[in-house]
Amino acid sequence: MERPRGQFLAVGETLIDLIVADGATDLAAADHFAARPGGAPANVAVALARLGLPAAFAGTVGDDPFGRRLAEALAAKRVDVSRLATVPTATTIAFAWKTMAGDGQFWLLRNADLQLSPSDIDRASIDGLAALIVGSVALAGEPSRSAVLHAVALAAAAAVPVCFDINLRPSLWPNLQTATAVCEIVATSATLLKLSVDDAAGLFDSATDPVTIFDACARVAPTAQVVLTDGVRGSWYRDGPGVHHVPAWPVAAIEPTGAGDAFTAALVKRLAARSWAPPCADDLRYAAAAGALATTQPGAWDGLPTAPELDAFLASGDG
Repeated sequence: MERPRGQFLAVGETLIDLIVADGATDLAAADHFAARPGGAPANVAVALARLGLPAAFAGTVGDDPFGRRLAEALAAKRVDVSRLATVPTATTIAFAWKTMAGDGQFWLLRNADLQLSPSDIDRASIDGLAALIVGSVALAGEPSRSAVLHAVALAAAAAVPVCFDINLRPSLWPNLQTATAVCEIVATSATLLKLSVDDAAGLFDSATDPVTIFDACARVAPTAQVVLTDGVRGSWYRDGPGVHHVPAWPVAAIEPTGAGDAFTAALVKRLAARSWAPPCADDLRYAAAAGALATTQPGAWDGLPTAPELDAFLASGDG
């Protein structure tokens, strides 16, 4: 299939988020849930499309009502779904809730998303992309792990920028040593490496100090641009030897689902527009504003801002 060149392709999982809707801060205590489309790479694809970029998604859904809902919802958000495959297993489900501290928590029941295969990637037209965006959830099982590693290898060979938003979910891995080893394979080819303090704590022996984290990333991915996030506590970037903090925007947050993916998409937009130059404070301010706005509506997609909405927020002084 001939596809437009210059697309931003997100590869990995799309799923149904069952979001706790009764205020419970412990999944075991929850009684009511709202079903919403989600999955980090799919969220990034939608966020990119909302920001006016040509976005596409490659992944797998089940041959069931939830799978059809996801395909229709992605297409309705102007995401190219020509690389979305349907498989004869149930669509993946993720339970999502918010802790007392306001941090998002997730528990996945994995099914169809694991079935993404290297042959799906061979049909995905990696050459000619504006960028490839991947995360670690698809790396936690097979054959999706092999599919993502194949996509990254093809992108690297074709000089396509690779954006790796780690988004670590330790419960999906047999142990953190395996997670670290696999994530390092992708990180070595990354143009942009975005991770949270929680990601770093899991991958780098409980490191939480930003300088220590940047040093660890430099050893693993010496050529990558690295950005570190910590929710409402802000984000960091490195400029030469210096590590700089950018605060989060204060907003009336309703739900954190999708905020990190909105941040990633906005950051990708900014860096791609500057030919993948090193990130600066304005880039992180822009990305942080997108992440903040994403928390003001329920679900992973409803709060994702358009470019005019994001520009208006930044210009208003609310951010």
